[in-house]
Amino acid sequence: MIGNVGGTMTSFDIPDALVRSHRSPAGRAWLAALPASVAEHLERWSLRPDGAVRNGMASLVLPVVRADGTPAVLRLQPPTEETAGALAGLRTWNGDGVVRLLDHDDTGGVMLLERLDATRPLSTVADDDEALTVLAGLLARLTAVPAPPGLRRLADIAAAMLDQVPWAVARLGPDDAALVRTCAAAVAEVLPEPGDRLLHWDLHHDNILAADREPWLAIDPESLAGDPGFDLLPALDNRWEAVADDVPRGVRRRFDLLTGTLGLDRDRARAWTLGRVLQNALWDVEDGKPALEPVQVAIAAVLLAAG
Repeated sequence: MIGNVGGTMTSFDIPDALVRSHRSPAGRAWLAALPASVAEHLERWSLRPDGAVRNGMASLVLPVVRADGTPAVLRLQPPTEETAGALAGLRTWNGDGVVRLLDHDDTGGVMLLERLDATRPLSTVADDDEALTVLAGLLARLTAVPAPPGLRRLADIAAAMLDQVPWAVARLGPDDAALVRTCAAAVAEVLPEPGDRLLHWDLHHDNILAADREPWLAIDPESLAGDPGFDLLPALDNRWEAVADDVPRGVRRRFDLLTGTLGLDRDRARAWTLGRVLQNALWDVEDGKPALEPVQVAIAAVLLAAG
């Protein structure tokens, strides 16, 4: 709880979901320091709270108003490699197709961001083709930008994934193990040319919000240097109900729209998308899951059948 910040009585409760996301000792320490950090940055940047606290998977988001009356949001999350990557991405894009970074601390753990309409994510657009066309257009703009120096590289991440494959297949049933091997083989073929574009890494319908200066803007990048094909899977598996009645047709339609809008080589995009399936599979095995997610298996099956 916070009191008497900048002459204004302000209080908030840390959302339970955020507490559950930060159960490690480091996470609990960050939560304990969170009220003081909010107070410090409200004062440092002359901000006035302007609405209820929200949270993401790992972050606290507080609507604020700047001294000049401009609405903004204060976002706080633990300073990690991911938050440093997000900061690098936002600075490089400079608001082109993405939420604008207004200020930040040195670690990237605290950011002052342009305020968008959190009540209107792209997932509220009912027509799947219309929504995916918006997403693909933003993704094309974002991935057209060269990655800045020092960003995490897909080459390193993919190589580490391949090293984990023998460990993972030993913990899966025969069919899932075979799919993991197939995805790994596809990644091995394209790994010599991992790409150098600035990737969002998590662009799905709920990471795009309505805005004033543009109809839609991306939020919450995790930022990576690599091939744009590695950025497609979140758009393929999000809003699965829109393709569930005819999965092969729906996945192909989405894949065709994405690769066409981004101007990607389909074979390379297919291989890197299978690489993303591999990454999700490895994360699932690390989490102790005994089988791969059915949606991931279904997407991989469609892409492999089309190859």
